[in-house]
Amino acid sequence: MAEHTAKRIWQIDALRGLALLNMLVYHGMYDWVYVFGRPSGWYDIGSAGCHVWQQYICWSFILLSGASFCLGRRQLKNGLVTAVCALVLTAVTALVMPSELILFGVLHFNACAVLLSCLLRPLLEKIHPAAGLAGSAVLFALFNQLPWGFLGFEGLHLARVPDSLYKANLFWLGLPDLSRFSSADYFPLLPWLFLFWCGYFGWKCLVRYHAAPAASHAPAALRPLCAVGSRTLLVYMLHQPVLYGVLFGVNALLG
Repeated sequence: MAEHTAKRIWQIDALRGLALLNMLVYHGMYDWVYVFGRPSGWYDIGSAGCHVWQQYICWSFILLSGASFCLGRRQLKNGLVTAVCALVLTAVTALVMPSELILFGVLHFNACAVLLSCLLRPLLEKIHPAAGLAGSAVLFALFNQLPWGFLGFEGLHLARVPDSLYKANLFWLGLPDLSRFSSADYFPLLPWLFLFWCGYFGWKCLVRYHAAPAASHAPAALRPLCAVGSRTLLVYMLHQPVLYGVLFGVNALLG
């Protein structure tokens, strides 16, 4: 076990573990308020604070996934396993909770991002890391609001995208017809693939300029967090059933 942990970069595991814990709390509050109908004095997914919190969680996962792509040795297998898990998630939500159906969530996106990066890796390797990071960041900001009909970042709308591009409902790409498409968790390739590549090129920059951390043992106080972070897919697949079970029991006790 000690030999295995020494082969991992604990800083990535710790950051991933922190993002997972944030996700557990965020999703737990979402279930409590919007699924079980319990009031909350502070949790409102339409508020600026909750939006920033949610964005921190998803940005962390996607950036770290992009960085981790540089480190893995079985990325094609990892992408295929993630794709299978994503399809299972869609099937389960369709059967058990259709109102919370997930058609193209973060797992679907991550699987596609990994598989596309495997396919394009020879091209990605030819791009200077700094140029790749800068270009990916600009494109992510430019396409940030594409699924909602605009070019621009967050509330800054630079231009409206023609409605005709959305009629085919290419929701996986980032061109959904919102009149007939909805997904409880939605992360299309555009803009999120560019954030994934920010993580990829960001790690390449750290390596190029000798700033990347090396594999080593985590500090004792952070080992539980790293243990969680090293099992991201397992925790993600199990967290909602566990949360539902716990909250169902608490809700029943409270009446």
